[in-house]
Amino acid sequence: MWSEKEQQELDKILEKYPPDRKMSAVLPALYVVQQRKNYLDDDDIKDVAEALDVTVTHVHSVIGFYTLFRKEPTGKYMVQVCTDLPCALRGAEDFYRRLCERLEVGSHGGTTDDDLFTIESVVCIAACDKAPCMQINLEFFENLTDDQIDEVIKRLRQGESLTTVATNY
Repeated sequence: MWSEKEQQELDKILEKYPPDRKMSAVLPALYVVQQRKNYLDDDDIKDVAEALDVTVTHVHSVIGFYTLFRKEPTGKYMVQVCTDLPCALRGAEDFYRRLCERLEVGSHGGTTDDDLFTIESVVCIAACDKAPCMQINLEFFENLTDDQIDEVIKRLRQGESLTTVATNY
């Protein structure tokens, strides 16, 4: 069920599309709903499908294609480190491994015990020349060092806003 705020956001989004093209709003609609708890469950998916007059299968297919959307609980901060070949050549794989070790999530990523961070390796965030790079909830961090990521983690754990922290990178 859409909250009042979410419904207002959806209405604003739908104003941008002709009434017979509501299905084009599936990406922003999913994003609005996912902000509620950082992932989408079956009820959320059904709500989006009903609001846009599309099938649940269509919504599932969109979620399956875009790594932005989650069907399982994640930490408050989704940390995605690019480890594709160009980034790997600039040390991204080792950076990712060290980050996983520092956050104690194992060598293949996962969620921290405090449910604050989920870390995963991804292919391409379009910053090959600025590796090691990552995005946290779609905020970019580039040319990272271990000390810098330690500072980012520390500040987020202290409750600073992601926007404030990201402005330094």
